[in-house]
Amino acid sequence: HRDATAIESLLYESFLEYERAYTPEAFHITTPEKREIESRIKHWNVWVALHANVIVGTVSAHPEGEALHIRSMAVRPSMRGRGIGKLLLQRVEKFALANGYKRLILNTTPFLASAIRLYERFGFRVTGSEREWFGTRLTTMVKQVT
Repeated sequence: HRDATAIESLLYESFLEYERAYTPEAFHITTPEKREIESRIKHWNVWVALHANVIVGTVSAHPEGEALHIRSMAVRPSMRGRGIGKLLLQRVEKFALANGYKRLILNTTPFLASAIRLYERFGFRVTGSEREWFGTRLTTMVKQVT
């Protein structure tokens, strides 16, 4: 599946600059391989953003009770600052509303400061729930969509 290969490459490229901030295990999970992405395409909802017919952004989401859990959001570094992340979040929120989900949930790491600013501008709030995830600190953020 060509999309899975392109998404694998995009996630790796997007998180590579932060690799040192992750533990090796956490980085490996943050940058899933093609087989895992193919499974997500089959079982979750996966969206991509295209520019000149090339995948430049992606986001995945899966149900978690009344919430839609956002995973693997990334925008190609050379395409950041153009509103692609916001468009991806809008698409997820539209899907959540259309399908009766009450809130969006995501986990992020404190060192992804620009992503956290995007999430906050989009209406996400830190829940105060922090945990260790394979030796990397995770912060949970939530947005109500009803």
